[in-house]
Parts: sequence; structure tokens; C-alpha cells
Amino acid sequence: MAKILIVEDDPLISRMYQQAFTFHNFEVEVSFDGEEGIEKVRKGKPTIILLDIMMPKMNGLKVLEKLKADPQTKKIPVIVLTNLAEEQDAEAALSLGAVKYIIKSEYTPKQVVDMVKEILAAYSRDEVPNPSKP
Repeated sequence: MAKILIVEDDPLISRMYQQAFTFHNFEVEVSFDGEEGIEKVRKGKPTIILLDIMMPKMNGLKVLEKLKADPQTKKIPVIVLTNLAEEQDAEAALSLGAVKYIIKSEYTPKQVVDMVKEILAAYSRDEVPNPSKP
């Protein structure tokens, strides 16, 4: 079972995504600020992370930068899930190593779950050994 960490400071939104992912058989953990999010990543080693940008203590871009700089966490796929619709925010997140930038208001929780499943399927395909390579 895939383990997802949702780093989101809005309790209603985090609960909504927690329920959506739990319904689709994900093991879900929630963090309400950036510092706690980094702690939970290091302790719990999630399969994938959903990360908001606007949060207390440490914003999502700083969290992403720290995760990608750490050899222990840099390979964990991070999806930025935010309401910031500015192109420069998306470019910043993707250049820091996010695999996808999703604007919350444009997708239903079910659509977000489906996107996460697609990303996880692509990651697991990349990890399958290729018998033709030595």
C-alpha cells in the first residue's frame, strides 16, 4: 500500500484529501506546517508527498528545496498542491524538483487521487529492472 504525506495547513482541505486517499486504500499521514512535514518525511519515508506552498513556519518551496537537497529524501516524488496560480510559482516548484504542480481549485479530490496513482505507476515502472541491461 502506498503511503502518502499531505503537508497542508488548512484543516478542512487536509481532511478532505485525507478521506479521498484513505478511500482509495492509501496509508495517509498529515502535517500542518513545513517543519513538521520535513520531520514526518524523515521519520515515515512516505511513497509520495502532497505539498502546499503557503504554510506557517516554513513555506512549501523551502520544504521542497530541503527535501531535494537531502540524499535520504530526494527521490521521494513531491506534488505541489496549492491555490497559487502564478506561472512563476509553478516554474519555481518544478525547477526545485516537484513532479507536478496542481492548482487545488481546478481539480476534484478524485482527480488528484487519479493523478497521484498515475505518477506512482510511472515511478514503479522506472524501478522495474530491465533484463536487457547488464
